[in-house]
Amino acid sequence: MSSSRNTLKPKPVEKPARKKRLKAFTTLNHKVKMGSSLHSIVDGSFLTRENLVKQVPFILFLTLVALFYIANSFNAEKTIIDISRTKKELQELRYEYITTKSNLMFHSKQSEVAAKLKNSGLKESLEPPVKIYQSKK
Repeated sequence: MSSSRNTLKPKPVEKPARKKRLKAFTTLNHKVKMGSSLHSIVDGSFLTRENLVKQVPFILFLTLVALFYIANSFNAEKTIIDISRTKKELQELRYEYITTKSNLMFHSKQSEVAAKLKNSGLKESLEPPVKIYQSKK
C-alpha cells in the first residue's frame, strides 16, 4: 500500500469564468446571416419556410392580443372622458340646486308671501290660529 492515498491533496484554485460578451456584427458569419435574413424578408422567401408555418397560430395569438390591447386602451380613454363630462355636469347641477334652493327660501319668507298676496286682496291674519280638538268617544 502506498501512503499517497491517505494524504490530502490541495484543491486547485479555479478562476471565475469570464462572461462572454455578445457584440453585434463581430464575425463575418454573423454579418452574412443578417444579410441573408434581410434578403429573405425583402424577397418574401421567409414566408415559405416550414418554421414560419408552425408559428402561424402564435402570430395570430399575438395579433389578437395586440388588437385587444388597443381596444382596451380606447375603452379606457372613453371612460375617462365620460367621467370628466359627468363630473362637470354634476358640478353644474350642484350650482343650479344651490341657486334654486336660495330662491325658494327667499320667496317662501312670510314677508315676501304677504307682499305678493297684497295685490290679490288677501290679508295676513292678525289672530293666532285656533286649535280644534276632537273629543274621544
